[in-house]
This record gives sequence, C-alpha cells and structure tokens, in this order.
Amino acid sequence: MSRPRAPAPSFLRTWLIWTAGFLAFPLAGLAGTGVVGRVDSPMAALLGGAVAGLIVGAGQTLVSSRRLDARWWIPATAIGMGLGLLLGAWTVDYRTSLVDLVLMGALTGLVLGAAQTIALPRRTRMRWVWAAAVAVLWALGWAATTLGGIAVEEQFTIFGAYGAVTFSALSGVLLHRLLPPRRSPDQTGTDPDRAPHAPSEATT
Repeated sequence: MSRPRAPAPSFLRTWLIWTAGFLAFPLAGLAGTGVVGRVDSPMAALLGGAVAGLIVGAGQTLVSSRRLDARWWIPATAIGMGLGLLLGAWTVDYRTSLVDLVLMGALTGLVLGAAQTIALPRRTRMRWVWAAAVAVLWALGWAATTLGGIAVEEQFTIFGAYGAVTFSALSGVLLHRLLPPRRSPDQTGTDPDRAPHAPSEATT
C-alpha cells in the first residue's frame, strides 16, 4: 500500500521562498562586474550577462520549490541573459539614463524570458506569458534601481537590490499562477517537473 503524499505547499510559502531569491541578484552583479568590469562593449555585455545569468539561474532553481529543473533553467538563464544584455546594451549604446536602462531592461528581459520559457516544465500553463512578463519586469527592475539612487552610471550587468526585490516579488506571483507547486513525488520517484520536456506540449 502506497503512503499518502504530502499536500502541495501553500502560495504564501512558495512565494516567500521565491522572493528571498532576490539575494542571488546582488551576487550575480558582483560576479559579472568582477569578470568584465563595466558593461561598455559587446564582449563585456555578453560575457558579463552570461556570468550574472548563471548565478541568477542557480539561485532561482534553489528557491523554486522543486518546480524548475537546474539542467534546463541554469543554462537557459545564462544564455538568455548574455544575449539579452548584449542586445539591450548595444541598442542604447551603453548609456545609463532612466529611459535607456528601461529600454535595455525590456530587451534583455525579452530574450531572457524567451530562453527561460523554453526551459519551463511541460505542465506550465500559458508558458509564453512568462516571456512577455520577464521583459516588463526586467525593465521595472532597472527603473526601481535607478529611481532608488543606485549609481547605475557604473554600468552594471544587472539591477541592484531594489530592482531584485521588485522583480522577485512580482515574478513569484506569476510563477505560482503558471506553475503551481505539486505534492511530493510518489513512491516511484517520478517528478514530472524535473523531467525533460517539449515546449510544444504546453497547455493553455
């Protein structure tokens, strides 16, 4: 006789854990800056973005309540952020005004969101909403950081703590809607959220 599975974690619990993942963003910024310095050239944007994305992806996997598969999510986040920051920073010519950073954030988030969308588990609802939302929220993260008085003229790879909290809190609500936690895996050890997936199998 199989044992009953534990109930699914509550929204508040999973949201708080996900939001706490904002701590990965400052670490990602330090790592990106440590590797490339200022984001003032295509190579610096690409490499710095990839390094920062690697840390953000790892952090998000850890706080996802087992909903995200590190084998897919971390590479997707690193690649998406590297290419996204390259596109965004190049488009605004590496300028750091509020308008420029919001546009850079939107472009970075658009590429990042698309990459992460591909890495979402197959049971995710309306997966492409995530791609659009990350574009908006990444722009909002840069706006919050700039308006918070952070020295954005230093040309960082990623927004600071103000933006990170904003992004994490809002994206946590969306993630719960698109990919709510499941109960603990059954005795066979099968966990659909961690299995390889095909994006075309998404449901609406």
